[in-house]
Amino acid sequence: MNKEQRFRHLITQEAARLMVNEGVGQYFDAKRIAARRIIGKQYKYNPKYLPSNGEISDAVHALGQLQDPHSHNERLFRMRMCALEVMKHLEAFSPRLIGSVSTGNIREGSDIDLHVFTDEIEALEHHLQCLGWTYQRDTVCIRAGSKLIEYEHIHLDFEFPVELSVYPEREIRITGRSSTDGKPIRRLNSAKVRQLVREEHWQAYLKAGGVNE
Repeated sequence: MNKEQRFRHLITQEAARLMVNEGVGQYFDAKRIAARRIIGKQYKYNPKYLPSNGEISDAVHALGQLQDPHSHNERLFRMRMCALEVMKHLEAFSPRLIGSVSTGNIREGSDIDLHVFTDEIEALEHHLQCLGWTYQRDTVCIRAGSKLIEYEHIHLDFEFPVELSVYPEREIRITGRSSTDGKPIRRLNSAKVRQLVREEHWQAYLKAGGVNE
């Protein structure tokens, strides 16, 4: 392992530890804090030492498994079941599960990320109100080339926090790329999430009465 690889590995592990044990929420922040701790301010002049978000994500997952694999798997199961329950009530808006709950790379503080699709966000809000769900709405700007595009996000408070990213209906056919690893975003509909639960959490699924659904 050469110098560059060694520093990159150390920074990856420290960034993962920061996210798992110290509550640092963003990859951007975790890798820079870790780099300052490992090599000091000179990291700014050596970006080659900085790991990708995907490398940190993998290390976070491995660290969570190492610390308490049973607790990690039990939490992941509960988060996926919570996602299924929310998706069932939002079926009219074609919900898709993305992010750490779909990949399994969760950590303390992870939320449930869902994409929903509608051309009228007021219809979605009315639906949430009819369900009796409390929510908060905010606007997020995303740069696409030279443009800034605004997307609405809705935050729901369940056993685990749920974030709904609201897209126009036509965008259900468009696959974006993950900010974590640059790969196409994996969007799972409720049938695929249930299949994932059956494959990875079969015993817990049986105990939860899943076979009767």
